[in-house]
Amino acid sequence: MRSIWNGAISFGLVSIPIKLVNATESHAISFRQIHTEDNGRIRYRKVCELEDREVSQAEIGKAYEDADGTMIPISDEDLSHLPIPTARTIEIVAFVPGDRIDPLQMGAAYYLAAGGAQAAKPYTLLREALKRNNKVAIAKYALRGRERLGMLRVVGDAIAMHGLLWPDEVRAPEGVAPDEHVTIRDKELDLADALMDTLGEVDLEDLHDEYREALEEVIAAKASGETPPESPAPAAGGKVLDLMAALENSVRAARESRVAPEEEAEVRQLRRDASAPKETGAKKSTSTKKTPAAKKAAPARKSTSKAGEGAAKKTASAKSTASAKSTAGKKTATKKTASRKRTA
Repeated sequence: MRSIWNGAISFGLVSIPIKLVNATESHAISFRQIHTEDNGRIRYRKVCELEDREVSQAEIGKAYEDADGTMIPISDEDLSHLPIPTARTIEIVAFVPGDRIDPLQMGAAYYLAAGGAQAAKPYTLLREALKRNNKVAIAKYALRGRERLGMLRVVGDAIAMHGLLWPDEVRAPEGVAPDEHVTIRDKELDLADALMDTLGEVDLEDLHDEYREALEEVIAAKASGETPPESPAPAAGGKVLDLMAALENSVRAARESRVAPEEEAEVRQLRRDASAPKETGAKKSTSTKKTPAAKKAAPARKSTSKAGEGAAKKTASAKSTASAKSTAGKKTATKKTASRKRTA
């Protein structure tokens, strides 16, 4: 990593030569300004107002504009000889707990690299002292034409420095909070707590810039002459009229999104209607146990058999009646024949 500033850390009477390097980098996609009619580049040229000509970067310097418009030139040499101890030194002024620093004050982040072999031991000493006391160092330093405030802390085996805003550069949050008086019920807080617990924590390494990825897809599609992908239809919006319902739906949706596939299957099984038949596996299909469908079918068979028995009884009764009638008829005929014989 290329250093952007060379100097030293002043730690009491200890001086630690260091190099300042950027700890962060931007992955944002940049655009050029073009003439929409012919795609020609639009460029800004640096022109001297007095000579009315374009000047190179080597001819450009710094100046302070006075109230009457007078330009007071300030050279790099003037800045390097400022009568302050922080011109080329990161001067540590205090050690405080890390939670004393308001995140609103934090700005750009840098790594402090040891400037040579002679800086290794004092650099390590400062790092280990910060770690053992669980504190951060507050320092003052000069960079890019102004004195700044910084916070030194341990990151892995390195010392990092966060640029801090001066306290008077942080605005008070006046007029930001709503003026209306509202009452928050305990049940609403409970649901908010449940939503926070359900969402849980996240590994920041898993987060990525989806906007940049989508923009890269659009650029790649247009470069190859294809139609850029369209954005999905936005969800139907509307005013949240019931805060409790919104919280309950949010908790439910968060829980469903966090359930693993196998756990999700169990949830579906528990929510199944009790009257619905249960699914059986391959092993259960060979079992002799009756399923609910079989149990329901059993009474039907019984009623059918009873109906058959009833019909059989009726048939037998009819047969016996017919047999009795035929027997009675035969007896009557025999009696009549016998009577005729006697009369003769």
